[in-house]
Amino acid sequence: MTVRVVVGGALCHEGRLLAARRSAPPELAGRWELPGGKAEPGESVPEALVRELREELGVETEPLERIPGEWPLKPGLVLHVWTARLLSGVPAPLEDHDELRWLGPEELESVDWLDQDRPAVAEAGRRLRGRDRADADPDVGPDAGPEGGVGGGGGA
Repeated sequence: MTVRVVVGGALCHEGRLLAARRSAPPELAGRWELPGGKAEPGESVPEALVRELREELGVETEPLERIPGEWPLKPGLVLHVWTARLLSGVPAPLEDHDELRWLGPEELESVDWLDQDRPAVAEAGRRLRGRDRADADPDVGPDAGPEGGVGGGGGA
């Protein structure tokens, strides 16, 4: 059986992670996820992430790095999660979602995440907390350790 990749975006901006509440299908409605969708044939996973976030949220993003691991969704579908930086636009729930929230690392457990998203959300939270430490401590730069670089910086 061919396995198709569903890409989730750990979209980070100003030290927070974007959570999207599902509106469909009924068995997932009301639960929270990292936005994204299926990669099309011939499309790279980072290209799929940019396209899906544009379609679902109306924003332009830059994929940064893949969070290690993959999580089965159902037969033939596996989830890969990438960190991404917001380049332009204000996220809006355009498709498959009815609410969005920017959550700081200490707020990540305040929503009911889909089970398959939980490991990637936990890793994104660790990276965001590491970035906060780097911002607070001039001796720890953004490239110090595995947490560096998530969430962009500068003009994002």
